[in-house]
Amino acid sequence: MKARKKIDWTYSVLPAAVATGPVGTVISLYILELNGKFLGTIYVGLATAVASGVTIPASMFWGYATDRIHSRRAIIVSGYAATSCVLFYLFFARNTAGAIASYGLFSFVSASAATPLNLLIMETEPKDRWAESFAKLSMVSSVGNTAGLLISTFWASYLPVLDLTIPLGFLSLASSVLSLLMLEEPEITLERETIVKAKQSFFTRLLSLPMIFLSMPKASDFRRIFRGLKYGLTSYLPLLYVSIVCFYFSSGLFNASFVPALSYHDLSQQEIFAVTLAGMAVQTLSFQYAGKYIASRSLSVSAIQGLVLRGSSYAFIGISSMVLANSLFIIPASIFYPLAAGVGFAIYYTASNVMIFNSLQHKNPGSNLGVYSAIVGIANTAGSVLSGFLSAYIGFEFTFLLAALLLGLSAYITYYVRGHFTH
Repeated sequence: MKARKKIDWTYSVLPAAVATGPVGTVISLYILELNGKFLGTIYVGLATAVASGVTIPASMFWGYATDRIHSRRAIIVSGYAATSCVLFYLFFARNTAGAIASYGLFSFVSASAATPLNLLIMETEPKDRWAESFAKLSMVSSVGNTAGLLISTFWASYLPVLDLTIPLGFLSLASSVLSLLMLEEPEITLERETIVKAKQSFFTRLLSLPMIFLSMPKASDFRRIFRGLKYGLTSYLPLLYVSIVCFYFSSGLFNASFVPALSYHDLSQQEIFAVTLAGMAVQTLSFQYAGKYIASRSLSVSAIQGLVLRGSSYAFIGISSMVLANSLFIIPASIFYPLAAGVGFAIYYTASNVMIFNSLQHKNPGSNLGVYSAIVGIANTAGSVLSGFLSAYIGFEFTFLLAALLLGLSAYITYYVRGHFTH
């Protein structure tokens, strides 16, 4: 019984996870509501890019803050409270600039808890219980995100979507209070480098925020890694990074335009939330089995399978956007979006993160991880910026097919280096 009580604090994360799950969709729908489908699509892309771009300095800031401020509880409590304030601000900032600014602020403050929560498990749990505790933390977060989208689906049927920010703000505030009451400071604190040394902690941390900066990457770090492209024996790592750039650029392209595409095809706000809910629900279930799935397979083969499934799903959505009229688009969207965002993403994300983890166990782990994190953030942000303009001026089908093509390129590169990433 004592061991079980020691990890009960993970439930303090649940209300905040419920609050954060629907925020991106809420902001996208509100911007579309304010600006219409053409300008709205561009502004949603810009808002998504701001939120994505902010995660780079946010990851650096909160990582260094965690090292300097040894009170895990103080960072977690203040982060949830700040997230609550941002959600309340969004309710009152009833214009496009306010919505975009709110999304950026939300992205910054919501990143605060990722690192201290992971370290708290490692500092308070016996090592033989780390895997179980990290799995529980991930499950609570995923279930919370899914529940938030479920609540939003019903909310959108009866009330204005922006009004949802008030109960979401109170939920984040509830996590702040619960964390204050339930969290206990560890007797011994660890440095962030510890996360990179244990596979499960590394994976859980990247799942909540796909960037970790142990040190500020320098231009020489990028040159050192990508200089390896000149030589066959050392080209596998920079090529892996190139394939990951293609993946995240593709994700930025697709994700920033998906909600506007659903709106463009005359789906109601309730239907849009329902489609995103289906994607999150399938993703939550898929992550429970992804680890077991890749355990008996080559990492590179698993990554390629995830990329092909995600890419072909993007392609089918793009073709459907071109040939289907109006609300009939909900049929392929409801089928292929969960396959892309759920099954394909879970398989690729799990396999690729293990590949990155294995590559970091050699020399220069801090600088290599810094380069990886930087290219992830830049690629996702660049894809989001381009997405809105491409979709508004050329068409959603072009954006989605381009995203599919990039995933095909990522799969080809991963196939090329497959011999270096088998286990």
